[in-house]
Amino acid sequence: MQMKNDFRQKLHLEPVSGWLNDPNGLCFFNGGYHVYFQYSPDSAEGKGRKCWGHWKSPDLLHWQFTGTVLFPDTPDDRSGVYSGCGFVKDNTLYLFYTGNVKEEGDHDYITSGRGANVILVTTADGHNMSGKRVLLRNSDYPDYCSCHVRDPKVWEENGMYHMVLGARTLDNRGCVLYYVSDDLADWKYDRTLYGNDGSYMWECPDEFTLGGRRFLSISPQGLPHEKYFSQNVYSSGHLDIDKGVYTEWDKGFDFYAPQTFDAPDGRKILIGWEGIGDIPYSNPTTPLGWQHCLTLPRELSAREYGVILQTPVRELEKLRRNETTIKSSDTVKTKLPFELTGKAAGNFTVTFENILTLEYREDEFSLTFTSDSAGCGRDVRYAKLADCGDIRVIADTASLEVYLNGGGTVMSARMYPADTDVTLSVNGVNGTVYELDGIEVISDE
Repeated sequence: MQMKNDFRQKLHLEPVSGWLNDPNGLCFFNGGYHVYFQYSPDSAEGKGRKCWGHWKSPDLLHWQFTGTVLFPDTPDDRSGVYSGCGFVKDNTLYLFYTGNVKEEGDHDYITSGRGANVILVTTADGHNMSGKRVLLRNSDYPDYCSCHVRDPKVWEENGMYHMVLGARTLDNRGCVLYYVSDDLADWKYDRTLYGNDGSYMWECPDEFTLGGRRFLSISPQGLPHEKYFSQNVYSSGHLDIDKGVYTEWDKGFDFYAPQTFDAPDGRKILIGWEGIGDIPYSNPTTPLGWQHCLTLPRELSAREYGVILQTPVRELEKLRRNETTIKSSDTVKTKLPFELTGKAAGNFTVTFENILTLEYREDEFSLTFTSDSAGCGRDVRYAKLADCGDIRVIADTASLEVYLNGGGTVMSARMYPADTDVTLSVNGVNGTVYELDGIEVISDE
């Protein structure tokens, strides 16, 4: 069959070539949004140099790729510019990241042989960087930590600067290390928050306040897998610190390492990696020269009892066109990318013909690929829901994001249909289908 889909996406940020993973340094600075990301420009398989790439945007719809802005070019980050954050202060953007160093020799790189350096650079425009300054080394971490300490996130609170770092202890427990500073340069250890979830490593910590409650976003590795929980090789979630309750951010196939930041109008926005490391499935863009993308930016809001709702940023509604009403038992033809918004009462089914099926039955929602070629090894993911009254789907040319119950439950997945023309059928759903214009992305490279 002749392919009518080249898998280049219209809505999701992805590299022109090479490998993308964690979003980094997310912020609004100097009149625009800045999105950095883990970037291997030399290989779609993630081999070679581990760098940071950079996009910027005035409005979350028009993006400019300014290129590779941080390289592993010093002894303190020679094995990779790993994940980190952005912090804006006095017209300067401070970028904190982990400089990875792997020593030669007989090492397991868990208990020996790895340096994990917290490094600071500053920038006045988002892409021209200062020199690098090492703030913390392995010797500055508690002696019960392994060599796996990484992913700084910094914020200001009560006249002090605070940093969290993800870590793995020598006895294989995931935890977060807290540090404090009064000048963003000299950091002192404060405390450790341990996990009792069976994981061995907590990556990409991000502490934030939403709706008067304090949350810690983490990406734990080593969680036990269940039908409705931690279905992927790795997962990500948020911990209600006051209640100690952990909730997954996303129950789909492809989501990891999210990070939040504040928009100038006060919205808390999250962006994640629409991918995961060490996956048992594949992405057919790899032989074409690129792999992975970021999720759509999502607005966060807090519901009572500490529940966080995720919804695509409202700016994306400007891309809607060619509105079509769809009722239960209808079948319509549309073209990727598109958006479906619908209300449901009781059980329902949404089918992308010869691609996948979204189904709610009694207290279970499922996303099931019905085409091996479209799923590329992805099969089914589940969510346990007492009820499901609404569904919103944004489907790009090579991915989809599903939002249920106002964004209380979300599923993200890469999908690879051969054609951008889609036959959409619904049963038990009444709503609207929109075709979507794409975002604009230009490149300085």
